[in-house]
Amino acid sequence: MISSDGIRGYNDAIILTLLAEGDSYGYEISREIKSRTDEGYVIKETTLYSAFTRLGKQGFIEAYPGEVTHGKKRTYYRITSSGREFLQGKIEEWQLTKQVVDRFLSTIPPEKAANARANTEKMTEAGLLPTTDELG
Repeated sequence: MISSDGIRGYNDAIILTLLAEGDSYGYEISREIKSRTDEGYVIKETTLYSAFTRLGKQGFIEAYPGEVTHGKKRTYYRITSSGREFLQGKIEEWQLTKQVVDRFLSTIPPEKAANARANTEKMTEAGLLPTTDELG
């Protein structure tokens, strides 16, 4: 599973990408993220709704009431034109980010990568590094 630290800067872009495909609501967006990543990334509800608030304040999305479910109107979100512009910038940023990180991580010889993995496992077992579950 991907740690929230590793993806934090791209939650807004992920949400905007889904909204660029069509209007949606919180639970559906959360479920779609989980599904598209084969449960490799599960966005926390607080993270999702904080992003909605932030994106709304920036003018990147708009909220509107949808149908009534369980006695309460569901809130839907749509991307705005400025949200689409922001998303395009994040896509370009991501391409550059991948290139930069790949220059370091993809150049590690397999034997060094195996040694690094073994050392990380030993340090985790010794309690010197947090486990994947502890990272959340």
